[in-house]
Amino acid sequence: MTGRVQLALNVDDLDESIAFYRKLFGTEPAKVRPGYANFAIADPPLKLILMENPGQGGSLNHLGVEVPGTGAVEAEQARLAGAGLASVDERDTTCCYARQDKFWVQGAPNGERWEIYTVLEDSAVSGHVVCT
Repeated sequence: MTGRVQLALNVDDLDESIAFYRKLFGTEPAKVRPGYANFAIADPPLKLILMENPGQGGSLNHLGVEVPGTGAVEAEQARLAGAGLASVDERDTTCCYARQDKFWVQGAPNGERWEIYTVLEDSAVSGHVVCT
């Protein structure tokens, strides 16, 4: 699989969290919107998503792998289906201030939520308040 890992965290205070991760990774956020920010970190290759959910700070929202295009989304979905993992499609959906093609992998043993996705274009609206 070619891409980069995405880690989406719930945070209590977005501004405080942005300041911390700006220092930790030595880079500015790629996108900041109301209640949302993301960092596209080159080293280590990571897409870090911060989702403001007061009272849920420090908890995991979801995990993902960002791939380069819809073809890669489809290839990974077929590969995982062949390995016996079910998925839920979300094509042409808006989440995290971006229009995306993606699917959610079902059946993680500890309830983790994994998505395989590609960003089609930026969006002025959030879509899901909490990605599901």
